[in-house]
Amino acid sequence: MAFRVWPLLLLALLLVLSSPFLQVVRCQSDEDAASTKVAEGSDGDIAGDDTQVFSDVVLGPASGVHTVCVFPKNAARLVLAGEETELLVGLHNEGESILNVIAVHASLHLPFDHHMFVQNLTLQEFYNASVPVSAQATFPYLFAVSKFLQPGSFDLVGSVVYEIEQQAYQNIFYNGTIEVAEAGGFLSVESIFLVALGLALIGLLGLWAYGQIRQFSKKTERSQKVEVGTKTTDADMDEWLQGTAYARSLSSKPQKKT
Repeated sequence: MAFRVWPLLLLALLLVLSSPFLQVVRCQSDEDAASTKVAEGSDGDIAGDDTQVFSDVVLGPASGVHTVCVFPKNAARLVLAGEETELLVGLHNEGESILNVIAVHASLHLPFDHHMFVQNLTLQEFYNASVPVSAQATFPYLFAVSKFLQPGSFDLVGSVVYEIEQQAYQNIFYNGTIEVAEAGGFLSVESIFLVALGLALIGLLGLWAYGQIRQFSKKTERSQKVEVGTKTTDADMDEWLQGTAYARSLSSKPQKKT
């Protein structure tokens, strides 16, 4: 019985350890198309479908351009899976030329390894969004992580791409951890899975203990039957020897005094 239980326990442990990676693959396959939005108050217009998206060339920041990021009314940086989250990207232009904001985008990674890509978030492009010299501007950015993403800690990397004198630059406005939680439910899918797994393990251990108790009870019953059989055989022997010379010699022997 024990040899049957341990492989099941090992399989359950492997399923628990591999669940984050399975959730990442599922998230990537079911990722919704990113929508582009501009909140009210921005001085830029949304880019159309015919706008050329900037390439994946690695860009660096321009001298004198600084960025800051704020999660409004969300100091814990809690993101609900499948629902939009807003953050504010602040730009301060201390350079010598006007900068034109091209786009804001972000991506999600596993916290222990940034090479493990989880999800590419909203790409928000702009027309006519400029920041004059010695001026500041704030750009709202809306994004939503996949509703299939497993709750937990992930690293969010957000960048703003802009042009100065037709030269492209990029500043990383946020590179830190966010907490992803499941929306609209007291119990998450992971919690239900863990509870069911725990109950299954308890059931298997109970079956194993029950089997051990039954095996021990059978051994005890067998030993009792052997003892009873021995006593019965001795009684039969005494009855068979009655009236013989051997029995008379035993009865004539003096008994020891106590």
